[in-house]
Amino acid sequence: MNRFVLTVVLLSCSNVFMTFAWYGHLRNLAGKPWFIAAVASWSIALFEYLLQVPANRIGNQVMSVGQLKIIQEVITLSIFVPFSVVYLKEKPSLDYLWAGLCLMGAVFFLFRSKLCGA
Repeated sequence: MNRFVLTVVLLSCSNVFMTFAWYGHLRNLAGKPWFIAAVASWSIALFEYLLQVPANRIGNQVMSVGQLKIIQEVITLSIFVPFSVVYLKEKPSLDYLWAGLCLMGAVFFLFRSKLCGA
């Protein structure tokens, strides 16, 4: 598997853990004190970091830090939107679409030298 694809796969898996760590407690632990939610979130976040750190190290061999960050943000939105709609029962809005289009523009500008051969 090439480094770019491996980076995206690891960041995607990492992001699933991150999303549950950051937002899962809003549904599952809403009635518990905040510090219980924090400990649960930190426990989940450990698995996020076990995937995210190697992903960034591998990705930095084939991408700049800016490109790596933009890829991470695209993955974050790609995972967060379905999570918020399906798991948290949020109503989707066009704002998610506009945010996604802005991120696509960011991807274009940070990767255009590779995309356009410049």
